[in-house]
Amino acid sequence: MVEPSQAGASQPGGDSADEGPDLPEAGDVEVRKALVDEAAHGERLDKVLVTMAGEFSRNHLQSLITRGHVRIDGSEQRTASRRVQAGQRIELELIPTAESQAFRPQAMALPVVFEDEHLLVLDKPAGLVVHPAAGNWSGTLLNGLLARHERAATLPRAGIVHRLDKDTSGLMVVGKSLSAVTALVRAIAAREVHRSYLALAHGALGEPRLSIEAPIGRDPRLRTRMAVVVGGKPARTDVELLATAKRISALRCTLHSGRTHQIRVHLASRGHPLVADPLYGGAPALGLSRQALHAARLSFAHPVGGRKLDFEAPMPADFALAWAQITNAT
Repeated sequence: MVEPSQAGASQPGGDSADEGPDLPEAGDVEVRKALVDEAAHGERLDKVLVTMAGEFSRNHLQSLITRGHVRIDGSEQRTASRRVQAGQRIELELIPTAESQAFRPQAMALPVVFEDEHLLVLDKPAGLVVHPAAGNWSGTLLNGLLARHERAATLPRAGIVHRLDKDTSGLMVVGKSLSAVTALVRAIAAREVHRSYLALAHGALGEPRLSIEAPIGRDPRLRTRMAVVVGGKPARTDVELLATAKRISALRCTLHSGRTHQIRVHLASRGHPLVADPLYGGAPALGLSRQALHAARLSFAHPVGGRKLDFEAPMPADFALAWAQITNAT
């Protein structure tokens, strides 16, 4: 069933920084057309589309149907299971997948606290995703970095050398040159980049200081989580108790490694999940609707010249209000 032809988009695109994944730029949309032959008579529409655009997944083609990018004899179709008939003409607008648009510049206001030609340090707000991934293919820090300076496109991950979880606020360092990125990655691996966090965790810690040294890996029971597991990567978190009230502890946590969700996993493994961290068993409290974790301090040697850099980030308003409820009650 073929009679393919191709046509580019005819309408000019807008500013890509303001567009979502459903609004590609001019030239990104290819229209394929085909005439249904006798062999395809009675087939599902989504199955026929696979024969027209086999380089795309069936799931993506089904999403194009539900979003109105498929027409039969000029009439928009939104039902993937519709049966086609011989002689019908199908038009398919091949909107790029969200993944294919992930590494595009998107202008955004980045809260930069320090910047020179080699690196920048920013105070990431809660809610900002650092790197594109499933469910967040645009609007990430990486997209913002690509729009901020030209060299970002030539660097691994646009210069991102470490990450914060989406709902964690606070300080991050990003390289702006390949030499800086390489030096920062090596410094992190050598534990020469010092990171200190403030956290609110359920339960009374019971001791003024605690060092948690336990390997972290993917949770075998729930793949979206991490866990303390035999055979995981070595990880160590030092915890200092600052105050306790209302069965909640205000903590300072210092990382000696940088595993995914490390502080969240280590504290939960000791029965002290973070406030408002449902993934690891932490119920909401103190008015917080996101996990109670803030990257408050960051210090390291400048990758060019070795000058000592030390930064502190004030608590965001939601975290500060919750923090005060514990620290002012003691």
